[in-house]
Amino acid sequence: MARHEPITGRYVHLTVEDVEYRVYYEEAGQGIPLIVGHTAGSDGRQYRHLLNDPEVTDRYRVIAFDLPYHGKSLPPHNVPWWTQEYQMTKARMIAFPNALADALELDRPVYMGSSMGGHLAIDLASTCPDRYRATIAVEGAMRSAAEYVDVGMAGIRREFDNPNVARTSTGAAMLLNISPYSPEQNVREIQWEYQCGGPGVFAGDLYYYYYDHHVTPEEARAIDTSRCMLYLLTGEYDPNTSPAETRELADLVPGCKFWEMPKLGHFPVTEDYQEFRKYLLPILQEIRDHSQRPALAEADSRRS
Repeated sequence: MARHEPITGRYVHLTVEDVEYRVYYEEAGQGIPLIVGHTAGSDGRQYRHLLNDPEVTDRYRVIAFDLPYHGKSLPPHNVPWWTQEYQMTKARMIAFPNALADALELDRPVYMGSSMGGHLAIDLASTCPDRYRATIAVEGAMRSAAEYVDVGMAGIRREFDNPNVARTSTGAAMLLNISPYSPEQNVREIQWEYQCGGPGVFAGDLYYYYYDHHVTPEEARAIDTSRCMLYLLTGEYDPNTSPAETRELADLVPGCKFWEMPKLGHFPVTEDYQEFRKYLLPILQEIRDHSQRPALAEADSRRS
C-alpha cells in the first residue's frame, strides 16, 4: 500500500510592490492558520516534519510557502528579473506573508519563521500587530552579526554568489551553524537544501538578514504584545544568533516570552524536530487558549 503524507501543494498569485508572483505553498491541517517562513537561501521543505505532526495539524492549518526565487516559486514572469541583482528588503519580506494571508483569506494568522524568517516575526509584531494574533521568532534578534555588516554586500556576494565557488560550498558552510547533537540525516538534509538554491539568492537574502532588519531599542520597547504576542526561541549552538542576543531583545519587549533551546542550533525545526516541538507545542496551546477566550466570554454573556 502506498503511504501518502497529509500535505497538499498549490500555487497562488500574489502582487507585491506592483509585481505579480506565482508563489508555491504547501499546507496541512485545520484550525487556526499558522504561516511558516523559511531561512535565507532555502525553502518551505524545512517544515516537512511540522506539516506531518498531527498534534499540530489537528488544531492548526499550517501553511509553508516558498518566497519567490526559492524552492518551487520561480522568479516573476512579467519582469526582466535577469537584468537585476536579486536583493530581499525588509518591506518586501513583510509584504509577502501579508499578501499570502489576504489571498487565502486568513483570519489573523500566527506567523512563525526561522533565521531570516525569525527576524521577520519580530518585524511583523512591530509593524503590523493587528494582522497577526501572535508571531514566533526562531533564531531571531534585534540585528545580526556585526562582522558581516562590516564586510558589506560586496564581501557577502564574493562569498555566497561566486561562480568560481561550487554550490556545494554553501551547503557545507551551513554545517558550521548546526548543533553537534543533531542527527546526521537531518544535518545532511539541511546541507542538501542549501545546495539546491538558485544563483545569487542566498546572498540576496542576506541583505535583509544583515542590513535591512535592524530593530532599535525604542522599536523593541514599543512592540505591543497585548495586540500581537511575540515568542522567541533560540538554539544554544547558534553562532549567528546567540541566546544572549535574543535575550537582549526579550529584555526590551514588554510581555514577550523567550526560551533558550539546549542542544539545538541555527536550524532547529529541521535539525531535530522532535526536540524542537517540546518548545513549540506549549506555545501553540497557549495561543489557542488565548484565541478561545473571546468566544467563551461571548458565549457566557449570551447565557447570562
